[in-house]
Amino acid sequence: MRSDFDQDWDTGIAEILSGMKEWRLQHPRATLREMEEEADKRWARVRARMIEDMAMASAAAGREEVGICPECGQPGEVRGGSPKRDLLTRGGQKIELERQHWVCPACGAGFFPSG
Repeated sequence: MRSDFDQDWDTGIAEILSGMKEWRLQHPRATLREMEEEADKRWARVRARMIEDMAMASAAAGREEVGICPECGQPGEVRGGSPKRDLLTRGGQKIELERQHWVCPACGAGFFPSG
């Protein structure tokens, strides 16, 4: 998993660097604010990818564990597939997460152990 992160993230960072260099050549009279906005847009995309990767790695690791019911504290059971959920980062970038839906056989409560 670590090597996957390293490769994907290194590629994203390299794209930011080369893209910003190219952008600067195309915008030689850009203001400081314009430079900052362009850099922020590019970093937001890589940041979102990193967050999505880390969240999915946590979810995958959690699938091996037992979900504990937040209502009664009993072990739950996985029910159904892994619904996908779209979220927005603070940088305005969309990330997609899969989560397992659990149901407690003791009290019937449904929950998502990953939060």
